[in-house]
Amino acid sequence: MRRFPPERIVCLTEETVETLCLLGEQDRIVGVSGYAVRPPRARREKPRVSAFTSADIPKTQALSPDLVLAFSDLQAGIVADLARAGIAVHLFKQRDVAGILAMIRTVGALVDARDRAEALAARYEDRPSRVAAQARGRARPRVYFEEWDEPLISGIGRVSELVGITGGNDVFPELARQAAAEDRIVAPEAVLTAAPEVILASWCGKKVVACRIASRPGWSAIPAVAQGWIVEIKSPLILQPGPAALTDGLDAILQALGHPLVPAFPASPEAG
Repeated sequence: MRRFPPERIVCLTEETVETLCLLGEQDRIVGVSGYAVRPPRARREKPRVSAFTSADIPKTQALSPDLVLAFSDLQAGIVADLARAGIAVHLFKQRDVAGILAMIRTVGALVDARDRAEALAARYEDRPSRVAAQARGRARPRVYFEEWDEPLISGIGRVSELVGITGGNDVFPELARQAAAEDRIVAPEAVLTAAPEVILASWCGKKVVACRIASRPGWSAIPAVAQGWIVEIKSPLILQPGPAALTDGLDAILQALGHPLVPAFPASPEAG
């Protein structure tokens, strides 16, 4: 890192963009991922330098970043290329709610905004606790979260955790502990046996087609299919390992389960 705090930051995934904006540090951002949509203003105004598993290294270098923020082993190759180019990188790998909160605090420390980051993280910690308290005593429906359809991939740990917080029971909790998507592949017959009462689906990068889910062989016997309880949750809300999952993602699951929302502080960046 050339300076502390870094004055020029490139974010290769959306959650660090949103976090920096929530901390009031958006002016430090000089480049973003092409998948960054929160806040919309960042997508409009900041140069796009990467997809998820690829990045334009020369374009990133041209931005003269003091720091690049990356996420997961899937970006390890990008990180290696940036390191060889002499650019400082911090790689996050948050997989659960606690990890998201730690990411917020770490981003705050990196930009010398520890107090604001601690206050923000503390407020994010409070709301899931209140949501969980509200869910106590209710019937807990069996929930299958589908992260992909070809092959079927069940939800990652933080999604399973949010399902539990909002009052559902993930039908594949043991798979949720697996970080790699290929380790969360499920057979259609396993879903049939699990008999979920609710199906939540978020196919990263493409629209969920409920009728395709309902028409899978034998699935008409699944309670969620028989009752028409198949709900799409937009992937930027629930699959992003950052503030969106703890705000709009949490709300989307609550609504899908038919539960009332729990009041929250204004957590999303300005809509413009």
